[in-house]
Amino acid sequence: MSTETLLSAQGLHTFYGESHILHGIDFELRAGETIGLMGRNGMGKSTLLKSLLGIVRPRTGTVHLRGQTVTHMATHRIAQMGIAYVPEGRGIFGNLSVKENLLMCARPGVQGQCHWTFERVMDQFPRLAERLGHGGQQLSGGEQQMLSIGRALMTNPDLLILDEATEGLAPLIAKEIWRICALIRDSGISSIIVDKNWKQVTQITTRNVVMVKGQWVFNGSSTDLLADPDQLQQWLGV
Repeated sequence: MSTETLLSAQGLHTFYGESHILHGIDFELRAGETIGLMGRNGMGKSTLLKSLLGIVRPRTGTVHLRGQTVTHMATHRIAQMGIAYVPEGRGIFGNLSVKENLLMCARPGVQGQCHWTFERVMDQFPRLAERLGHGGQQLSGGEQQMLSIGRALMTNPDLLILDEATEGLAPLIAKEIWRICALIRDSGISSIIVDKNWKQVTQITTRNVVMVKGQWVFNGSSTDLLADPDQLQQWLGV
């Protein structure tokens, strides 16, 4: 793993109307790092992701991508700098076929890398290969999640952000998603994973951060996080 900082934020305060969601969050992700972003519902995880991506504008604070300030940059410009986002709800195009959903996103990465081709996505997601002509709306929830991740990989990103990676998925489908998450980690792509299944997340991540009411309460290794079951219960309700 590189020591180069890929994405960082300093002093993020984000509001929805009068509701103060993020309270001075600092964040750093290094190139090649896989981070588990954890916390109960409503603690600010999705808001943090959206603040990093410019979907929601923090009231104060700064966000940097490879040292460049992107705090007020348009979301599509941030994406073009090498970030792929798989949102909660998946966001696939239901009126396009599986193949069209994938090919519309195919491009080299910012360093010119083309590791994730259409053929490689087909190899890793054989279920999608069987449904290339199906419309996005015809897929099951698990298949839609596979398509959303496959589509993100087609952009050859430096960072992949997964919000609620396996929420609502059948165990066998979830197992496939975790296999892909480990493959992404091993390929050198950085990732931020949000999921309620902390046991699976901690098997994949190199570092975990836990959020309570818009602030960090933990930042460290899986080993350290799992060493204190009382705190796990308090923070994550496990």
